Amino acid sequence: MYAAINNGVSAYQRIGVETSVQSADPHKLILMLFEGAQEALAKARLHMHRNEISEKGRMISKAIMIIDHGLKASLDMNAGGDLAIKLQALYEYMAHRLLIANIQDNVEIVDEVDGLLFELHDAWKKIGEPNKNTAATQTVTT
Repeated sequence: MYAAINNGVSAYQRIGVETSVQSADPHKLILMLFEGAQEALAKARLHMHRNEISEKGRMISKAIMIIDHGLKASLDMNAGGDLAIKLQALYEYMAHRLLIANIQDNVEIVDEVDGLLFELHDAWKKIGEPNKNTAATQTVTT
């Protein structure tokens, strides 16, 4: 009985995520990747404290996949120039550090990568915020 309920909840959550992805602009999709990686690391940290090794590994692997196949893969190396090269190196560093964190069961490394993701996520959010000064200037001049 509970398995059927859990399957229904999982299906509902998948549909919610799929709908969000389908309706999101590219900026929002990157925000969702950051949020997914950070959520996976929060869960990994919890599993580390509970000594749940397989779940910790699964969550760290999920974060690595999001970083490698989501964030890093979304970089436009042609248009991004030096910034794209630096972000690519940073994403590779984060994935490598998470691999070490998983092997060594090291929560400090998870915290380090989570902090880096937080900084990038915060910067990405600010990029998407409308510039209030520009909007005010446009209103006055039009």
